Amino acid sequence: MSLLTAALRRSDPVSLSFLAVTFITGVAVALQVPTLSLFLAEEVQVRPLLVGLFYTVNAVVGILISQWLGHRSDSKGDRKRLILRCCFAGVVLSLLFAWNRNYWLLVSLGVLLASLAATASPQLFALAREYADSRNKRADMFSSVLRAQFSLAWVIGPPIAFALAIGYGFEVMYLASALAYLICAFVVWRWLPSLPLPTPNSEVERVSSWRDPSVRALFIASTLMWTCNSMYLINMPLYITRELGLEEKLAGVLMGTAAALEIPFMLLAGYYTQRFGKRPMMLVAVLAGIGMSYFQDLMPGRAGVATTLFANSIRTGSIMAGAIAGTVAEIWSFHGVFMVATALALAALGACWRVPNV
Repeated sequence: MSLLTAALRRSDPVSLSFLAVTFITGVAVALQVPTLSLFLAEEVQVRPLLVGLFYTVNAVVGILISQWLGHRSDSKGDRKRLILRCCFAGVVLSLLFAWNRNYWLLVSLGVLLASLAATASPQLFALAREYADSRNKRADMFSSVLRAQFSLAWVIGPPIAFALAIGYGFEVMYLASALAYLICAFVVWRWLPSLPLPTPNSEVERVSSWRDPSVRALFIASTLMWTCNSMYLINMPLYITRELGLEEKLAGVLMGTAAALEIPFMLLAGYYTQRFGKRPMMLVAVLAGIGMSYFQDLMPGRAGVATTLFANSIRTGSIMAGAIAGTVAEIWSFHGVFMVATALALAALGACWRVPNV
């Protein structure tokens, strides 16, 4: 935790800005994602199958756009400028959802903007990795601290999202998200650094490609775990309200509680990773911060592509989750979705066991 401690002691504006941007973007995302299935089902009034279709299309487009931008950022782009543009895309996205109720416009233009906005997170963590490396600090610990900020945002984001949506309407909720993205854009512009690109290394490029079986196994394990997570996000609000008959705000409280419980485990995992390695941490289901650093270690010198690959495991999980959650809920029940998620989590453990410990 040395980089965070140094930042707090010396008032390092760069490190503090990384923490601030991670937290505020987390709030913006946490205002949108937990209520999305409820928004589509009740506000836009579409069937569960179309709700799942939205998640699938959003994930597919997100993979294509972010992977292209990840390669481009490693070879040509200025990450700071790219993050800034992604924040502005988030502002436009939030305004679109606030004032539009046409499903096909949301699943086309909305998905495109969402894919651009979502690219901010992997690029932010890639820039943070390069910044930590340039200061000879523990990158895995810094990544864990940053990811903990994201989880902290999810402690307060879902309850606020449901409170705003239920008390004031989805328009106010999405306007709050737009404001969060706008604040992020200012912090990025004012304090985030513009770092030089790493020197190209053809040997690193060859060894760290998708052909590497370790990278493939890690991607499969990460994808399966994020599939379970996305199924939970899609299914929880509808399970709470439609199958259990409980209040809508309870879903926000449960999601916030889960995010709060993540934080101490995530920080402890970052601390003990240096002693035990990343695979043991992954095998006990500590995925978020450790998984990102795991990809970066397996693909040295390509922080943008490695972090984007981790982010795309999340999106690939969303593709699978959208199809599985929508189909299982419509044919079987919302309760059955959690049973399928349990089986996928066990398969993820098997895939993770094949990745070498680093």
